[in-house]
Amino acid sequence: MVKIGNISLPDFPLLLAPMEDVSDPPFRAVCKDYGADLMYTEFISTEGLIRDAIKSRQKLDIFDYERPVGIQIFGGDEEAMALSAKIVDATQPDLLDINFGCPVKKVVCKGAGAAVLKDIDLMVRLTKACVDNTSLPVTVKTRLGWDDNSKNIEEVAERLQDVGIKALSIHGRTRAQLYKGEADWTLIAKVKNNPRIKIPIFGNGDIDSPQKAKEYKERYGVDGIMIGRAAIGYPWIFREVKHYLATGELLSPPTIQERLAACRKHLDGSMQWKGEKLGILEMRRHYANYLRGLSHVKEFRSRLVNTMEPQEIYGILREVEEHYSNEVIR
Repeated sequence: MVKIGNISLPDFPLLLAPMEDVSDPPFRAVCKDYGADLMYTEFISTEGLIRDAIKSRQKLDIFDYERPVGIQIFGGDEEAMALSAKIVDATQPDLLDINFGCPVKKVVCKGAGAAVLKDIDLMVRLTKACVDNTSLPVTVKTRLGWDDNSKNIEEVAERLQDVGIKALSIHGRTRAQLYKGEADWTLIAKVKNNPRIKIPIFGNGDIDSPQKAKEYKERYGVDGIMIGRAAIGYPWIFREVKHYLATGELLSPPTIQERLAACRKHLDGSMQWKGEKLGILEMRRHYANYLRGLSHVKEFRSRLVNTMEPQEIYGILREVEEHYSNEVIR
C-alpha cells in the first residue's frame, strides 16, 4: 500500500496526469472506469482563482465517484498560492497538487509552472505557503530541471520534503525538452533511492504500454507511475497495465463496442458538464484517439467533427459500430 498523507492507494498505483484541456470531469470519469487509482484536475491558475474567473472556478468541480482526486494549482506568488490553498481546502478534494512542471510559454512567462525550476528557493517558499494554508496533503509535480545544465531534481526533492509535501511526481524531461526526446528516468530513480527521501516518488513520461510500465517499475523502483498522453482516447491503458503487472499477460484490446461505449459516455459527460455546444466542440479532439487503428475511418471522423447535432453524432457512432463490428483492432 502507498500512503499520501491520510490517503491509502494500492501497491504501485497508476495516476492520471493532469493535462490542460483534457483532464476534465468527463475524461476523468472514463479513466476511473478502467482503473486510474488517483486523478487530478486540469491545472488552475492561482490568479484566476483569486479573481474568481469562471473557467478557473469551474475546474474546481470534483465528484465523489472520482475519489481520491487532487486539485492542481500553479502560480508564482506566495500570497496568491496561500490564498488559493485556502480556496482549494474549502472545496474538499483529497489532496492539493502544485504544478512546477508545465513548460507552456504562457505559463512560464508568468513565472509559474516550469519557470520556478530556475529558482529553488522560490519553489520552496511557494510550496510552504500552500502547506501552511491547507489541511490537505500537498503534493508536487515537476521536471528534472530547467535544462541540461540545471537538473536539480535531487535537491528539489529533499527540500520540498523538508517543508512538508507528501508525494512527488517527476516528469523525466527538462523544461527545455518540452515533450521531445526520450524521458530520462535515471534521475527519478536516484531521487527514489536517496535514503533521505521517505515520501512516495511517482515517475512520469513515455509510459505508453503495459510492457514499458513493467520494465520501468522494475528498473527504476518508483512507487507508482503517472500516465498522461497514452490515456487520451485510450483509458484502457490503466486496465491493461494492471493486468500485465499481475499476470504477465497482455489483455486483448477493447472491442469496437467497448470503445464506442466509452466515447459516448465521454460525450454525454462533456455536454452535461460544459453545455451542449461547448461539450460537442471540445469532444472533437478525442474522436481520432477513440477510433485509432480502424481502417479507412477518415470519412466517419470527418463527419463527427463537422456536426453540432447530438443525435447526428450518436447516429454516426452507431454507423461506426455496425461498420467495424467484425474488425479486429490492434
